[in-house]
Amino acid sequence: MKRLLHKLMLTIAFLPGICTAANAQALKLTDLELNYPSPAIPYYHIKADLSLPSASMIEVEMTVNGKTLRYTDLRPEHDLGDLNYPHLTNRPPSGSGLSQDNVLYLNPSVIGWVKWNPGEQYDVKLTVRMKKNLQHAKNDVLLTVSKKITAPAAAAVYDTAWKKYKSVVLSETAGTDRKAEPVEVLLPFYPDEVHDLKREIRVAAFDPQTQRVTEIPSQVYDIQEYLVEDDLAPGKDGKPTREVPVWMPTVTARVAFLADVPARSSRVFFVFYDNKDAMVKTYTTDLRVQGEAPGLQIENDYLSVALHPKSGHFDQLTLKSKPQFPFYHRKETNGAIHWNPEIYTPPVPWTHTSDWDPPEHVRSLTGPVIAFSDVWGSLREIPQVDASVRYEFFPGKPYFISTTNLRINETVQSLALRNAEIVFKRELITHAAWYDVIRDSVIEYDVTKMPDLTDVKMQDDVPWISFYNKETGVGFAGIQLNYSNAGLENRTRLLNPFFYITGGPWIYWARALSLSFLSSNMQQMIPVMKGNFFTEKWAYLLYETEKGAKPYAPVLDWQKKLTHPLRIQLVEEVDDRVSKSVTELYIEKGKTGWEGRETGRH
Repeated sequence: MKRLLHKLMLTIAFLPGICTAANAQALKLTDLELNYPSPAIPYYHIKADLSLPSASMIEVEMTVNGKTLRYTDLRPEHDLGDLNYPHLTNRPPSGSGLSQDNVLYLNPSVIGWVKWNPGEQYDVKLTVRMKKNLQHAKNDVLLTVSKKITAPAAAAVYDTAWKKYKSVVLSETAGTDRKAEPVEVLLPFYPDEVHDLKREIRVAAFDPQTQRVTEIPSQVYDIQEYLVEDDLAPGKDGKPTREVPVWMPTVTARVAFLADVPARSSRVFFVFYDNKDAMVKTYTTDLRVQGEAPGLQIENDYLSVALHPKSGHFDQLTLKSKPQFPFYHRKETNGAIHWNPEIYTPPVPWTHTSDWDPPEHVRSLTGPVIAFSDVWGSLREIPQVDASVRYEFFPGKPYFISTTNLRINETVQSLALRNAEIVFKRELITHAAWYDVIRDSVIEYDVTKMPDLTDVKMQDDVPWISFYNKETGVGFAGIQLNYSNAGLENRTRLLNPFFYITGGPWIYWARALSLSFLSSNMQQMIPVMKGNFFTEKWAYLLYETEKGAKPYAPVLDWQKKLTHPLRIQLVEEVDDRVSKSVTELYIEKGKTGWEGRETGRH
């Protein structure tokens, strides 16, 4: 097979009009190929190289076995470019109805999305409209050419019982090989093309060297249906409200899978569906979940995490390679390791999400690729404030992900507003380390010499922080993935936000969003405003410390990976039901901005 083309989606519809027919021999088909996917064209396709009698603006239509393709890619002068990465440009169906292409073509290449099967024959017809202007005219010339092509009988493709697929292109950007990397994508479907998504979806990796397709572990969850159809009935005046639907009934689902992607490369993965006879597929990984929510026990080959039976916050952590040295707290109030979000609004007691007994809402999911625990509701005795805590666990990884949110429904006055607090029994930890952006260096701090109730401060957006024990050789790290504060009705009012470590009978780190309680004037009340929202996302890592000057070295490696996740591009075939024109709903009638526009090049 020749190298594939760059991807540029171009859906072209021929408008009715009078044109001049020309001899089909004037249009030359110099090459016709059935090609495998690449990151630039991540789908099975037919590629046709054409030679026109003269340079011209054109519109092209490809028909395969009598069906006009809706997903067609037009490339000038056989410009293949680099096929190893996703293509930069894209024209979706919504753009084709508003755009014109005034490029002059002489030797174009045309590709079309065709799910070809081994040994099958395909009758390909190409029709080219040559024109001198952007719009159709009576003197346009139509050229046609046809040819048959047969797919090789031994071609490597997935089971043809699955009628459709979506392509996912994953790109690695950190310069590190990824093995069994957990990936989650949100996918939309038409209701009539799915039967039972949990039963029928299969995910497969495409090997660019062998062209083989290998099924990999996957998991389907969070299925949502919107089955309302757009009402195209005439209005009160008897005139049609619109010619085409603005929306279609849609089913969406999350699909998680484990992907291998070499460093600095892109790879193609397929999500196959539409097989009403598909059987349930069970995948086995090292991810295991036991117990009853919220007090779950989650483990894989690297770590074991116990969630508190009352609050659902993580309560004990064990590194499997060092089972004799678990991490825990159990010194104050509920005794969990993870404490917040939290707020202190006297005279109401200091309240943490870890004080839930139980949370108002509990939800969990188990599976071979991802397991999660969600707890949420209002804070105890503070109905004006809602919060949520989510943990996500994966097979074969020494970390899990925590996402916490805090929403202020009514303004409250506070002495403390904190998040991301991690508390351990003091004797379990000997050192802390973190990257200090001001000094541009990693600081290693001996916490055994730290006086009680002394704060060690750092910037609020510290990229990572770690507690570890040099004697036992075990460490725990927090790698910050996202940290954001926002307000709807009111701006956030954060008093000197910072991150800090404090020692006592316990040792903890926490983010002070607004903490007058630890300021010089510790009794001043700071309002937390209605509509404020606080969110953050951390990866919590268990690791063995390294010998030498950098015991925390594993944290640096994982921080690079986790802050450079695989980049995701979803590519889907254009369905036949997709309209060839676009209707938008505007609040007021007025100009669209497209009046008098004659070119799509801008």
